[in-house]
Amino acid sequence: MLVGLVSRLVSSEPSDAVRSGLRWLYSFVRPQLKAILGLMVLSISASLLVLMQPWLTKLLIDDGLLAGDFPLLVMIVLGMIVATTVATLLSGINRYLHTRLSGRVLFALREDVYGHLQQLSPRFFGRRRMGDLLSRLDGDIAEIQRFAIDALFSATSSIIGLIGATVMLVMLSWKLALLVAILVPLEMLWLRWMRRKVADETRTLRERSSDMSSFLVETLPAIKFVQAVGRQRHEADRLHGLGQGYLQQLLRLQVVEFFTNAIPSTMTSITRALAFLIGGYWVISGQWQLGSLIAFATYLGMVVGPAQSLLGLYVAVQRMAVSLTRVTELRDEKPEIAVADSPLPLPAAPAELVLHDVSFQHTERQQVIIESGSARFPVGRKIVLSGPSGSGKSTLIDLLQRFYDPDRGYISYGGVDIRQLNLSGYRKRLAVVSQDIVLFRASLADNLRYGAPDATLEQIEQVVRQAHLEELVASLPEGLDAQLSERGQQLSGGQRQRIAIARALLQDPDVLVLDEATSAVDVRTEQAIIQEIDALFAGRTRIVISHRPGIADDADLHYQLLDGRLSVTAASPLEGVPG
Repeated sequence: MLVGLVSRLVSSEPSDAVRSGLRWLYSFVRPQLKAILGLMVLSISASLLVLMQPWLTKLLIDDGLLAGDFPLLVMIVLGMIVATTVATLLSGINRYLHTRLSGRVLFALREDVYGHLQQLSPRFFGRRRMGDLLSRLDGDIAEIQRFAIDALFSATSSIIGLIGATVMLVMLSWKLALLVAILVPLEMLWLRWMRRKVADETRTLRERSSDMSSFLVETLPAIKFVQAVGRQRHEADRLHGLGQGYLQQLLRLQVVEFFTNAIPSTMTSITRALAFLIGGYWVISGQWQLGSLIAFATYLGMVVGPAQSLLGLYVAVQRMAVSLTRVTELRDEKPEIAVADSPLPLPAAPAELVLHDVSFQHTERQQVIIESGSARFPVGRKIVLSGPSGSGKSTLIDLLQRFYDPDRGYISYGGVDIRQLNLSGYRKRLAVVSQDIVLFRASLADNLRYGAPDATLEQIEQVVRQAHLEELVASLPEGLDAQLSERGQQLSGGQRQRIAIARALLQDPDVLVLDEATSAVDVRTEQAIIQEIDALFAGRTRIVISHRPGIADDADLHYQLLDGRLSVTAASPLEGVPG
């Protein structure tokens, strides 16, 4: 029912995205119904206490002061003090509980969208701007949450206030109360006319914000390169241009919102002035009491305030709909990888990886990566995969890790199609050390155990020794507990590389992949590292990706990926290897 009501407020013909988004939104609100009902009781109680104040003021003036009844005056004043004190306490409790509820819903929404993004393939992230994703996860979800919770309680409080104040106005003077019946419909017509303008300008502002976020995400990690080529002024000018574009759009939105609210406010002021003019004449002519006029003016403000709040909610719905559509676009992205409903058990022991007539093509780039490729990766052997840059070597590893599924053919592990295996468990059987080593802003120990969160301190210390990280640990004031910076920028390339090797050791995989992991060092150093890895990972399948000559000299198998063809390029003592 509520979803339908909001849909009609958004538009006479709401889009499927809005309807779907509203159902998703309120699936997170429904579990909080008890808390919401409790807050509504507090909100209603506070609203009723506020409604009492003008009537007490009327009694104080007409029945206390003007009537000369001091004992009644004292009682009314005490009543006003009690009502104010209780209303203040209820307001404080309400604010605390409201903040807690808002936080729960906000983080639940964000976690749900983040969890969905984690299921999407690298292809999705390759075509989306990171700043735009951050804008949707942060600003748009916050806007949705504010509507879901804040607007709900604001509407409840406003409706109670509007009904209560209207009743009081009619009790004081039904003739003057007719002014409200004229005012509110006029304001509603105006806001309905301005609805589309607010939505359009808000959508454009969100896009400008995404441009800013994307710029910062792109340039801040590249500051060293920007400085090296002397392009600081250029990037500063780009930021200035983006900032000016954002500011101009913000000002456009401010102008639209100003006129959206200014016209109703002006109508309200005129209505209040007319009420004072007519009511004042009645008081002067003795037809009405002064306290009643003051109370009526106060209740008129209490009617107009909630009415404007409800009408403002109408505008807020349009802004929320923009954010809801942007977030729904993310949620509508379908994962390319389907998880098996009833996955088969993984092999108990390390098993052989085999490509069976695999073909794969990047649709966006229209680039054939593999065409009819077959290959074996036998257990415990060292396999070198070579080919020119851009030939698809890293994409082949993505296929092995099942970030993509082949367009044709399949990949088996232990004789079972990997699409039938538990995805998370299978991926843990493979460890990839690439040239772009991922490190997080966390302790060194936490970075080492990232792929094996249950690893003990003794196990961590063992892989530190195996990967020759003792010197690094000794140089850090807090040792393994030392906090690394974002991406481990305070470390050298060699140190980051050894952390990645130690992390792979701790993960204890069946298959280790070195994806151009040693491309930043010279040939002699690369050979020494490869020999070291051969010793550390003896008995495990090792796949070494490199385009350097000589890397395959001591390999058991050497595959080459060239022009979309995967083939064996060197004689092998292994029998039955597909070529």
